[in-house]
Amino acid sequence: MASFENLLYELNAATGILTITINRPSKLNALNGATIEEIRGAMQQALDDSAVHGIILTGSGEKAFVAGADISELAALDEIASRRAAERGQEAFCMIEESSKPVIAAVNGFALGGGCELAMACHLRVASDNARFGQPEVNLGLIPGYGGTQRLVQLIGKSKALELLLTADQVKAEEALRLGLVNQVVSQAELLPFCEQLLTRILTKAPLALGMVIDCVNAYFDKDRHGYQTEANAFARCFASEDFREGTSAFLEKRPAAFTGK
Repeated sequence: MASFENLLYELNAATGILTITINRPSKLNALNGATIEEIRGAMQQALDDSAVHGIILTGSGEKAFVAGADISELAALDEIASRRAAERGQEAFCMIEESSKPVIAAVNGFALGGGCELAMACHLRVASDNARFGQPEVNLGLIPGYGGTQRLVQLIGKSKALELLLTADQVKAEEALRLGLVNQVVSQAELLPFCEQLLTRILTKAPLALGMVIDCVNAYFDKDRHGYQTEANAFARCFASEDFREGTSAFLEKRPAAFTGK
């Protein structure tokens, strides 16, 4: 198992829930290149580990999920290096978005710039009531580089996304909930327990079906894929699974299903 300098990687073996914590509290968990690479590595490790069933992604402390990118590092990049940095960030965040294992962002404070982009790459977002979201890149003469211009539109629509991107305004947790940027808002103290309970409930469902749902929803936004055909193909694959036989048997026998992910 790999070790990480800027992340905490904690697996609850009893539940199969992995908690990945961005751990740069002195920098408000700002993303630098090394942290992006560690996120890639942590996600790959999680996807390869059959003991990991679902993932919670959060930040250390109570002030910030991820307060943005590491500006001192960005300031030293040229055009070629910055393009590669954007591509590496996009690749890492796509690993989260495309994960067959459910990923919940527990947003425990500021989620700005790259932090907002990281949260949006997760399948679900739960925010503490002190959370703040925004894409302030235009204040620096930049634009989002890790998928923010794409995922923000998907989540809240073109008009409102453009407003937030062009003004660099921040939105509070309750406004993010109203916009559809987050799924739930809870107190800081309730945040991780709530996410664990939500993920535990999700993980009672058939693992293969969960992964297929994620893939089919992602296909809707992929211009190179046909969403309806992806759904039909996945629907058919379910019928060849042991989980389908177990799920239907359990329903008919009026008992809880014991899914195996096969």
